[in-house]
Amino acid sequence: MAQNDLFKKIIAHTKEYGYIFQSSEIYDGLAAVYDYAQYGSELKNNIKNYWWQAMVQMNENIVGIDSAIFMHPTTWKASGHVDAFNDPLIDNKDSKKRYRADVLIEEYREKIQLKIEKEVKKAAKRFGDAFNRDEFVATNSRVLGYQEKIDKLTKRFQDALEANDLDEIKQIIIDSEIACPVSGSRNWTDVRQFNLMFGTEIGSVAGESNTIYLRPETAQGIFVNYLNVQKTGRMKIPFGIAQIGKAFRNEIVARQFIFRMREFEQMEMQFFVRPGEEMKWFEYWKDLRQKWHFALGFPQKKYRMHDHDKLAHYANAATDIEFDFPFGFKELEGIHSRTDFDLSQHQEFSGKKIQYFDNELNKNYVPYVIETSVGLDRTFLSLLSNAYTEEKIEKADGTDTRVVLKIPAPLAPIKVAVMPLVKKDGLPEKAREILKRLQFDNNCQYDEKDSIGKRYRRQDAIGTPFCITIDHDSLTDNSVTIRYRDDMKQERISIDDIEKIVNEKVSMRRLLEKL
Repeated sequence: MAQNDLFKKIIAHTKEYGYIFQSSEIYDGLAAVYDYAQYGSELKNNIKNYWWQAMVQMNENIVGIDSAIFMHPTTWKASGHVDAFNDPLIDNKDSKKRYRADVLIEEYREKIQLKIEKEVKKAAKRFGDAFNRDEFVATNSRVLGYQEKIDKLTKRFQDALEANDLDEIKQIIIDSEIACPVSGSRNWTDVRQFNLMFGTEIGSVAGESNTIYLRPETAQGIFVNYLNVQKTGRMKIPFGIAQIGKAFRNEIVARQFIFRMREFEQMEMQFFVRPGEEMKWFEYWKDLRQKWHFALGFPQKKYRMHDHDKLAHYANAATDIEFDFPFGFKELEGIHSRTDFDLSQHQEFSGKKIQYFDNELNKNYVPYVIETSVGLDRTFLSLLSNAYTEEKIEKADGTDTRVVLKIPAPLAPIKVAVMPLVKKDGLPEKAREILKRLQFDNNCQYDEKDSIGKRYRRQDAIGTPFCITIDHDSLTDNSVTIRYRDDMKQERISIDDIEKIVNEKVSMRRLLEKL
């Protein structure tokens, strides 16, 4: 299946089965804004719970907070967002479409990289077991030519970003013959910077209000509360502060479904360390955050690490964990060494001393910070991208296609569907007895409409890992049939064993023990 077709099917599936709706759809919707539906909100909450338990519950030296969306406007001057939170944008004069110039260049570079991979695959097929990838990449003239092109482009692009040379960025696009994906033309405007913050006013009387901003990130809510948390929690370096919350960016180029939205949610942790030890902790968190993603059980080839070409104004090291979405490898999570920039800036702008007294070193200093920041919505999309599966099922009268969401059981929106085989003979009553027992620990669903086969297919599409079927024998032998989503196997088990079997499979502990 073509990746573009897969992405369209995933988007359609999320609406049809109650995961994501277009916001304000009855009014023709609002671009780049989405509502999480009944199953989507459950999955989203489960992802949050997995992150929170892994980050806060499993670490003695990390605590969580929930800071306000509105913050004093000086916060954003101190952080640099008022002056530096911009995207370089370019318009195509023929299609009238607007693009991020840096993304166009990065996507062009990715296309060259794909040419290298194509050459490698062809050679691997030709040479079989004798193929040595490293030797081939280092010696093949065509591959070396592609790599030289990538290196030169990367250097030129990085220099332009560092110098904030918008004319040079446009020239790179022209020299690379990058065309508009819609019109196919290369008729570009100049590159311009656009600030991404949403501004609003606070106050009840016109003329007396002050301009404030919807926060473009959640990190600053942690930094301004550093002293409060450190003192009240008696926290000792190294320690972390975690937060899950909404952020807002006035994305002009908002696309790719929930990958890039104007209202989104972040799961962030700021880890405060001694100056000089930041790189040790940077490597530590890079490794641990990869394990968090790998624990979900998806192929590790779906993930890759990408070091930044251009560092943000606050960082001395930055790496992205990228995921292979249906539209290519894109950022899923960022790990950044933010130095002491944020706390020092807030110390300067507030006039308050924001330091830590280290008893072991017998001195005060402004801590350095290692940040891990993962997009909740992007994690949601990565799960759906991996989970969406179409399978051919052999039947007596031919073949059928089963659409199933193979979401990891601990994160599935509905853990168990309880189904009476028929809607009579006391089976619904027995089914509801079992449902009531299971509901104390898990989100369950009662389903009695349609044939049992259609009900199984519906639960597959929702992503429910277990279906419990109550039949006439259940009334006499105290047993039921449990069906497993991923392989469709069925087995007869005692009603008394249902909770143990289900709880063991859906426990968050199964993921946390892998970290």
